[in-house]
Amino acid sequence: MTTEWNIGMMLGISGAYWRGCALQAGVRLKIFSALLGSSQKDALEVASALGSEVRATGLLLDALAAMHLLVKIDGLYKNSEFAGKHLIIGLPGYMGHIILHHHHILDGWAQLDTAVMTGEKVARRPYGAEIERESFLLGMLNLAMSIAPKLVSQFDLTGRKRLLDLGGGPGTYAIHFCLANPGLEAIILDRPTTEPFARQAVASFGLTERISFIGGDFNIDAISGGPYDVAWLSHILHSNSPEQCQECIDKTVAALAPGGMLLIHDFVLDDTKDGPEFAALFSLNMLVGTDGGRCYSRAEIFAMLHRAGLGHVSQRKCATPNDSSVIIGAKK
Repeated sequence: MTTEWNIGMMLGISGAYWRGCALQAGVRLKIFSALLGSSQKDALEVASALGSEVRATGLLLDALAAMHLLVKIDGLYKNSEFAGKHLIIGLPGYMGHIILHHHHILDGWAQLDTAVMTGEKVARRPYGAEIERESFLLGMLNLAMSIAPKLVSQFDLTGRKRLLDLGGGPGTYAIHFCLANPGLEAIILDRPTTEPFARQAVASFGLTERISFIGGDFNIDAISGGPYDVAWLSHILHSNSPEQCQECIDKTVAALAPGGMLLIHDFVLDDTKDGPEFAALFSLNMLVGTDGGRCYSRAEIFAMLHRAGLGHVSQRKCATPNDSSVIIGAKK
């Protein structure tokens, strides 16, 4: 479908960061949590709770009300129904972690022109390694929890006993593969700094006995713990160069048992690389933030799998909100 551009659309896209920054500021300042439940407060009360300046706080509250994230009645503010479900810290539907991650990478996007000129990632404002790690990992957990149950149900793992969740972060997919397959055990392999988040998530689902964790860097270390019947690589390739991707796939295939299944979940570009739009834009996100990462086309990933000796290679589009898909291969 061809997009018909017009002036209004162009200006809306060019200034879209205004709305994003207002939302991110609201989350960073914990405005929605300050309006917990049915409480209604004026700008002075909110500013007192936040320790912020009253006039500026009122401007942000009005903007958030204009965006229908807050409701303003007779000078008092309260959360909208949506904000009450998804923007209050501690609630099950909280999505603030991924919003904070978007805030942390905003500086990089503002320097996209520099990245294009140099071909290298750009420096951005540091928020602290622990803060950035938490927002990224818990943000990925928030997003994947809504996608994983539907996604894992599309794959028949009957008879398969051991699954490798490579770079699995908090283990969302390992959790849901095990929930959907009672005879399956899973191993999450990721950096040691990820382990506390993964163990907490696994324990919350009562799967500590079936899901374990191996600390390591799969870009450097051998993939241990095999052989595996199935390997799940979700959003791994786009952070790496083509050479790193091939090496990662080769090492994963070596850790598979004969007949083992490799599942690569990612934002996969069309072979012409000019769509889907999200994948093409996500390549720019990787340009400003990684050394050599980008999204890859169907043809490129198929070629990587074939070079690794896999057969029966196919693609399955998953109808996720961001047009991700899964490319499947089997070890001969």
